[in-house]
Amino acid sequence: MQKKNKMLLPKTNIEQKLNKLKAKKFDVSSWKDHVSKIFLEEQQHKERILQNLNNSANIDQNTFDFDVLESNKIYHIDQIKKICIDYRLRFLNSKYFKGKLPQSALLAIKDIEKQHQTELKGFKIIAPSKLFKLENADDPLLFAPMGNDYFYLIHKWGNDLHPLRKNVMWFFKSFENLLFLTFIISVLLTFMIPDGLFSKHSDTAQSVMIFFFIFKSVAAVVLFYGFALGKNFNTSIWNSKYFNA
Repeated sequence: MQKKNKMLLPKTNIEQKLNKLKAKKFDVSSWKDHVSKIFLEEQQHKERILQNLNNSANIDQNTFDFDVLESNKIYHIDQIKKICIDYRLRFLNSKYFKGKLPQSALLAIKDIEKQHQTELKGFKIIAPSKLFKLENADDPLLFAPMGNDYFYLIHKWGNDLHPLRKNVMWFFKSFENLLFLTFIISVLLTFMIPDGLFSKHSDTAQSVMIFFFIFKSVAAVVLFYGFALGKNFNTSIWNSKYFNA
C-alpha cells in the first residue's frame, strides 16, 4: 500500500513552483520589461552616487531621519580633527580621493539613502595622505555631513592602521615634538660614537661638543627633508587639500 502511494505522488518541479509564485504577483508577458526597468534604475542610482562622490560642491548638510540613525556613527568635527592630527590623517572631500571605492561603499550609500528617503551629498573621507594621491589599503572612512559640524559614518573599508602609527606620528604633530625627536636621535648618535675617536681622553665637555655637532647635523637633515618635500605638521594638514602640505 505504501509503495503504491509513493508511485501516485508526483515529484516536485522547483522551476514550475518558481514560475507559479512569480505569476501570482507579476504579468509574465511584461516580466522582462519589469526586470529591465529595475536594472536601469539601479544603474542610474549608482551613476548619481558616483557623481555626488566626485562633486566639488561644498555641501555641509544632508537630511537624515533621526529615528533610524545609529548613535555610534555620529561624530563631531572636533573628534574627527583630533584623530586626524594624532594619526596624521586627512579629512577631505571625496572628490580628492584617488583610491578605489569598493562596491560595499556604494551599497552602504544606497542602503542609507533608502532608509532615510534622501539623496546624500557632500561626502568626506578620512584616510592617510597617500590615499588622496595614489592607491593604498589603509583604513579609509566615508562620511556624510549632518550639519552643525556633525558627520555620519557611512562606511569603512580596507585594513586597520598599524598599532604604533599614533606613537610614530606624535613626533610630527608640532615643531616642539619634532625638536624632541631630533634631540633623542642626537643623544643616541652621540652615545654610539666610540671613546677616543676624536682625542685620547674623553671628557664631559667633549661629549657636549660632539652632541651639539650631531644635533645641528640631524636638525639640518630634518629641515632639508621637510622643505624639500614640502612636508608640514599634523595640525596643518588634517584638512588641507594641497598636494605638498
